Formats: sequence, structure tokens, C-alpha cells
Amino acid sequence: MKKKKYINRLEKQRIKPTAIRLLVLDAISNKKEIFSLLELESELGTIDKSTLFRTLTLFQQHMLVHSIDDGSGSLKYSVCDEECDCSPQWQHVHFYCTACNRAYCLREIPIPPVQLPVGFESGTINYVIKGVCDQCRKFANNLQ
Repeated sequence: MKKKKYINRLEKQRIKPTAIRLLVLDAISNKKEIFSLLELESELGTIDKSTLFRTLTLFQQHMLVHSIDDGSGSLKYSVCDEECDCSPQWQHVHFYCTACNRAYCLREIPIPPVQLPVGFESGTINYVIKGVCDQCRKFANNLQ
């Protein structure tokens, strides 16, 4: 049942379903947090890093995942909602915790509109807020 759902999702995004792509989609579909290539590689030890990178790049090109540059030096990824077309109205704020080094999608907070100078055209928008997440704040408060 789950395999058929993943095949349909890939085909909907115009991606040919292969065993590797289905395995990667299965691994990322239930992620609630943003993930890195390194995290995915350690989870799927049987797939090499270059294959994972090519698969995530393909998924990004076909709007199955979006990438986030959270300023940590490592590109992160998040699974797009099925309705997402990665247009500006789907783009949202991300939060990077400087204590635990985790990044979060804040899907409920849209990126505020920015008026660009005449002649400028935006391609992608990367809006990252850095600070301390709620879990790290609770932990720090409990230590005091």
C-alpha cells in the first residue's frame, strides 16, 4: 500500500520510480524536521552519498523537496507538501538553533514580501532566523 502511494507521488512529480528513489522517498516522507545529506546517508547506509545527492537534487528539481541554506555550511532538505509548487506563497521561514544545530521549517510563518529594486527579479528566497529552539531553552532553564 505504502509503495503504491510513493510510486504515485513520484509519478505525479514526473519522476520515474526506481528502487533507490522509492527507498529515499520512504526514508524522508515521515521526517518532521529538516534533514541533511549526511543524516540521510547514515540512515540509509546501503546507498552511497553521490547517489543520495543526485536523488535529492532530482527531487528538488521536481518540487518533491526544497533545500534550505541555514548558514551552517551544510545544505538541508525538507519534504514539500503534496500541493507545494515551491512558488513564493509556499516559501516559509526557517529557524536554526545555535545550541543544538538543528533547523526547523516554520511553515505557518510566510516569508514577508520584499520590494526589490527596478530590474531585479527574485529566484529563490532563503529566510533563516537563528537563535535557540524551545527544547534547548527549556533545557537551559532547567539547569538554572
